Amino acid sequence: MRKEDYGETPKPSPQIITTTTSTSVTETVNGSHSFKITGYSLSKGMGIGKYMASDTFMVGGYSWAIYFYPDGKSAEDNALYVSLFIALASEGTDVRALFELSLLDQSGKERHKVHSHFGRALDSGPYTLKYRGSMWGYKRFFRRVQLEASDYLKDDTLSVSCTVGVVRSYTQGPKIYSIGVPPCNIGQHFGHLLESGKRTDVKFEVDGETFAAHKLVLAARSPVFRAQLFGPMKDQNLDCVKVEDMEAAVFKAMLYYIYWDSLPDMEEITGLNSKLALILMSQHLLEAADRYVLERLKAACEAKLCENVGINTVATTLALAEHHRCIQLKSVCMKFVARPENLRAVMQSDGYAYLQQSCPTVLTELLDYVAKFKEHSIPEQRLGNESYLLDSSDANGRRVKQRLV
Repeated sequence: MRKEDYGETPKPSPQIITTTTSTSVTETVNGSHSFKITGYSLSKGMGIGKYMASDTFMVGGYSWAIYFYPDGKSAEDNALYVSLFIALASEGTDVRALFELSLLDQSGKERHKVHSHFGRALDSGPYTLKYRGSMWGYKRFFRRVQLEASDYLKDDTLSVSCTVGVVRSYTQGPKIYSIGVPPCNIGQHFGHLLESGKRTDVKFEVDGETFAAHKLVLAARSPVFRAQLFGPMKDQNLDCVKVEDMEAAVFKAMLYYIYWDSLPDMEEITGLNSKLALILMSQHLLEAADRYVLERLKAACEAKLCENVGINTVATTLALAEHHRCIQLKSVCMKFVARPENLRAVMQSDGYAYLQQSCPTVLTELLDYVAKFKEHSIPEQRLGNESYLLDSSDANGRRVKQRLV
């Protein structure tokens, strides 16, 4: 007999309760900007309320700028103080942010003058900027007399650092998926296209060798190829374009980069494994990159050469940096040559004679640099020839031939 027959009520099935969660997150998006003020003494007397402004910089989706008032911002202070402010430079209303303004100690003692919202409790919360042009800072940031006698002013220059933390809030819900997005492999697809040799429509003759390629790929990567292959002044004979003043291995390496978007294995391209040969290859490849306006390849070669500055190659690398406007590479070479343990060996190298002939103005810069280096350097103990034979040069610092074979 069933329970219903005795008048008992059946128990209801238990209900399934679904629980969800969410989290409200409030955090800051932080960014910093350094502002150097040179010629401080010339800025004095420009007038109360007159300012010098930094370039604008982006933090948290808003533009910001630093304002420095050499004669102060307020007339009531009678130019006794300098003023320093950070201002909202883009459109926005009620932008909440934390700020830090620092005047940097230039003596090396790290005794910076810092006013900061970060790392401490704020009774009224972050500062709110109501509209474009709203500012936070100090009218009496520093008494001028004290500033001009301090380590904050060096060589008539002040250095200011500003950090902005824009407050943002959002709600995090439960993540109900996990999808791994593979890295971009478009370079592999184009690289395999080059290797396959399929659908090529242009050939290049370089130093006795022939290379097949795809006009559209070359034009998409290089404005020089685009003009050469599709422009109004394009070459008439596109069946086989002759490339002058370039070695086949260099063109092959450049073609590899255009398709694969990465540097090739230099040893595999050249068939050589000496460090000097690889440096020379990087030099030639940088020239090719500049010739065909492949800026990323040029930067990659510049970085490689900066990592491999040596006695035998520094002079030719310095000439290369000058001819192709590689500012950082030029600076690295100058610093290397200026070192007392390197200078004599470099001057005895064949590359130095080439530098004299091709870049006489650089020699003048180099002499000035050496003089300044001697003024500021501490005499170092001589370590012997092994301290500067960095690229397999002989004891006389002679440079081997430049052509890749």
